[in-house]
Amino acid sequence: VANLALGALKGLLGGKGAIDADEKYVHDKLIPIDRGQGWLIYMLCRGLQARRVVEFGTSYGVSTLYLAAAMRDQGGGLVIGTEIETEKARHARNNFAEAGVADLIELREGDAFVTLKDCGGPVDFLLVDGFPRLARPIIELMAPQLRKGAIVVCDNVGHFPGTFASYLDFVRRPANGFVSTLLPLRGGTELSVKT
Repeated sequence: VANLALGALKGLLGGKGAIDADEKYVHDKLIPIDRGQGWLIYMLCRGLQARRVVEFGTSYGVSTLYLAAAMRDQGGGLVIGTEIETEKARHARNNFAEAGVADLIELREGDAFVTLKDCGGPVDFLLVDGFPRLARPIIELMAPQLRKGAIVVCDNVGHFPGTFASYLDFVRRPANGFVSTLLPLRGGTELSVKT
C-alpha cells in the first residue's frame, strides 16, 4: 500500500494544482516509514537518551510508536506529534492506546506551524515526515527549539529530491547550525545533527 501511494504521489508533485491534489490524495492514506527507518529512529532516541521528541506528520502513528517505544524503554519521556487530518489523528490515538504508550505521546491536532510553535523545552530529536513542501519551513520553525547535539531525521528525501532541495540546502549549510548527510534508507533519508 505504501509503495503504491508513494508512486501516485510522485506523479502529483509539481505546481500549485499538484500540491492541492497531493494533499487531497494523502489525507486518508497510510504512508509509513519502513522497518529500517523505525529501528533507526528508535536507536537514535535511545542513544541520545532523548526526553523530548517531536514528529512532524504523525499520520496513523507508525513512526510515533517507534519513538514512544524508545521513551518507554529508557524509562520515560515525551513524544509530541502533530497531525492536521482529524481522522488520521483518531486512528493514531487508537493505535497508541492499543500499544499501551498513549501516556508518552501528546498528539497535537491542527496546523503544525501553530501546534509546534512552542514545544515546551529543548527538543532532543525531530522527525520530519509530513508534506515535503513544508519541510524547510518546519526545520526553520524547529531549529531554535533543538538543543545542541539534537538529531533530525527527514523521510522521503530520496523520493522527492526536487521538493526537498530547499530543506537540504538549509540543513547542509553549516552556517545554519547543522551537519547533515544522506543515508541510503528507503531511497534516501537525511540525518542531521544540530551543532
